[in-house]
Amino acid sequence: MKQLTQQLKSGKMEILEIPFPALNKGFVLVRNHFSVISAGTEGKTVIDARKGYIAKARSRQKEVKQVIEMIKINGILSTYKLVMNKLEAPSSLGYSTSGEVIALGEGVTSFKVGDYVTCGGASASHADVISVPKNLCCKIPEGIKLDEAAFATLASIAIQGIRQADLRTGENCVVIGMGLIGQLTAQVLGASGIKPIGVDVSQAQVEFSKKLGITHVYHREQHGIEELILHQTHGFGADAIIITAGTSSLDPVEFAGAIGRKKAKVVVVGAVPTGFSRENYYKKELDLRMSCSYGPGRYDANYEEKGIDYPIGYVRFTEQRNMQTYLQLLEEKKLNIQNLISHRIKLEDAQEAYSMIVNKSEPYAGIVIQYDDQEELVEDIILKHAYVNPTEPNIGLIGAGNFAQNKLLPCMKGLCNFVSIATMQGNESLYVANKYGFYNAYSNADKVIFDEKVDTLFILTRHNTHAEFVIKGIKANKNVYTEKPMTMDEAELEEIRTAWLKSNQKHLMIGFNRRFSPAVLQIKKLFLDELPKSIILRINAGIMPPDHWVNDPEIGGGRIIGEACHFIDLAMYIAGAKIISVSASAINDANNLNNSVVINLGFSNGSIASVNYFSNGSNNLPKEQIEVFCGGTVAVIDDFKSLTIFGKSIKRTKFKSQDKGHAAEIASFLNSIRDGRPSPIPFEESYMSMLATFKVMESIRTGRTISLSTILP
Repeated sequence: MKQLTQQLKSGKMEILEIPFPALNKGFVLVRNHFSVISAGTEGKTVIDARKGYIAKARSRQKEVKQVIEMIKINGILSTYKLVMNKLEAPSSLGYSTSGEVIALGEGVTSFKVGDYVTCGGASASHADVISVPKNLCCKIPEGIKLDEAAFATLASIAIQGIRQADLRTGENCVVIGMGLIGQLTAQVLGASGIKPIGVDVSQAQVEFSKKLGITHVYHREQHGIEELILHQTHGFGADAIIITAGTSSLDPVEFAGAIGRKKAKVVVVGAVPTGFSRENYYKKELDLRMSCSYGPGRYDANYEEKGIDYPIGYVRFTEQRNMQTYLQLLEEKKLNIQNLISHRIKLEDAQEAYSMIVNKSEPYAGIVIQYDDQEELVEDIILKHAYVNPTEPNIGLIGAGNFAQNKLLPCMKGLCNFVSIATMQGNESLYVANKYGFYNAYSNADKVIFDEKVDTLFILTRHNTHAEFVIKGIKANKNVYTEKPMTMDEAELEEIRTAWLKSNQKHLMIGFNRRFSPAVLQIKKLFLDELPKSIILRINAGIMPPDHWVNDPEIGGGRIIGEACHFIDLAMYIAGAKIISVSASAINDANNLNNSVVINLGFSNGSIASVNYFSNGSNNLPKEQIEVFCGGTVAVIDDFKSLTIFGKSIKRTKFKSQDKGHAAEIASFLNSIRDGRPSPIPFEESYMSMLATFKVMESIRTGRTISLSTILP
C-alpha cells in the first residue's frame, strides 16, 4: 500500500510503499477512497519542516525546551541522536478521510466489513489503508457522496466551535477567517438558523465565500467594517464570534472584542494568540472560550484508543457524534460541499498540492485526494530475499519506538541478522527496516513470530502486549528477549512459566540492563555472593503525567510494575541471593498512582535492600544512586557515571559516559545464543524479580510483609 510521508528534518515528501498498519483491539481497518488536506494544520507542518534548524526552533519553542531538559538528563550526544532520528523518520500527514471497512479488530461490533465510513484522528492519514479507533469512525448513510463525507473530521472542528458558542436560532455569529474551517463553520451556522457573517484578510476568500452563497462576507480592511457588522446585527453587535483564522497577530482577538455585543461569546478555534487588551472584554463582560478540536473525547485515551464512550446523558456531543451531525446535515442536503471542493487530485500528485498551499500560487479551499479503490494492494513489504544466517541469531523485531531505535537497535547492529519487523505504523516499520537492513516489513506481530526464518524475537512493544507475544514466541520455539516488564500480572507470569517449562527452554530474558553496567559488574567482583550486604537504591524517577500510557493500569501497568521491577532485579543481582521477603509503603498521591514507594527486600543470604523509587522529586537531582555496604567497605554508584569505593582508602572511577549496560546486555544475550551458552539472566531469576514486583503491589494494598520463601517453586 502507498502512503504520503514527510521528513521533518528537510521537509522532503515521498509516496512510500509500506505494510498495512496493525489492526489492534477496538480498531477498524479502512481502505481509503478519499482524504482531505487541511491547508491550515497540515500547511503549517509542511512549512515548519522546510525551515532551517534556527527557524524550526523559533516556531517550535515548546519542543526546544523539552530538548534542553533532555540534554540535562541524557547528555548532548544521546539527545542529538534521538532528535535526529525523530527528524529523519518519515511522518504521516492527514486526519480526515472516508472509505470502506475491510477488517475489524477484536471487540468491534458497531461496524461490519463492507460498511462505508468516515474517519478522523492522527491515524486517518493520506494512505491507501488506515487503522482507526472505532470511536473515530462513523458509518456513512446511503446516498451521501464519499468525497463529501471525507470532510467529516474537519467539519466536526467547525461544529465543536459552534457548540462552544452556545448559539440559539435567530442569533448571529461573526466568523473570523474564511478558510476551509471558516467556510464549514459558516455553512453549518446557516443550516442551523443562525446568521453567519464572515471576515477575512484575503479578498479572494471573500469572493469565494460569496460564490458559495454566504451573503454577508467582508474584507477585514473594509472601510467602516465595525459599523457594517453593527448594522447586520440590528445595532447590538455580534452574539458570538468564532475565530477560525491561524495567525500570530492579535488582531482577530482584538477585533472580536470590538464587534461583540455585551456578554457575547468569543470562541477560539484557530491558532491565534490571546494576549488581548482588557478594555472591551472587561466593559462588555465578554466570555472568551477555547474549542478543543473535534469535541469531547479528543486527547482522551479511554475514549479514542480504548473505545470507551461518554454516556449521552452527560455528554451529548462527542467527537464521533459531532461527525455524525455533519453526516446528518449532508443527508438533509443543508450543506454545499461540492462547490467547496476546489481541487481533486491523485495521491501521487499530493506534493504539488502542498506546494500550492505553501506558495499560495493559486486560490484553493477543499483539496480532496482520490484513491484508486480498484488497485490490488500488497499487505507486507518484502525488501529483499531473506536468508537464515547459521552463524548469527536471526532477529524478528516487534515494536520499534524511540527506546528501540535509540538504545537497542544500535547495540544489535553487527551482532545479528535482521530478518523481519512489525510495528503499529507501516511508515515506521519501513524506516527502521531500511535503516538496519531488515528483509521483511510485516503488517502484524504474528507474521514475525511465526516467520520460519526468525529464531530470535525482540519484543519492544507497550507493556500490555508483552505476555501474549512472549507465550507465542515460546510455543513457536523461538529465543525471546522482551523489554521490562515480562507481564503485567501474576496470573500471566504463571502462564509464561508453565509454557517455558513445557518448551525446549530456549533463551528467555527480560531487558534488565543495569546488571550489565560497568559499575555494577565491578561491585559484583568486589563482594562475594555469600556475604550479606546492605543495599540502598535511590531512584529519582521524575514526575510523569497521570495520563501517560505507563500509568494506565491496562496498558502500562503503572510505574512500579513497568519501571521499579528493574531495580528490584538489580538489588537481587547485587545481593547474589534469592528474594525471600517483600514489604512496601507508597505515598497515596492525588491520582492514587503509588508512584513514590519504599520497597524493603530480604534475601536468603541475609542481605537486605531498600529500593526508594520516588516520582515526586526534582530533575536537577541525578536520577540514580546505589550504595552497597559490606564487610567494612562501601561502594557508591552515582548515576552510572562514577563508582566510588570507600575501604581502607578511597578509590574513585569515572566512566567516559553514563553507561547503564544496554550495549553489554544485548551483546551478552546475542552472543550466548550464537555460542550455545545459557541465557545471561536465567529465567528463574527473571521470574523471581517479576514475582517480587507483584508482591510489592500486594504489600502496598494489604500493609503486610509478604514471604516468598514458601511461594517460590
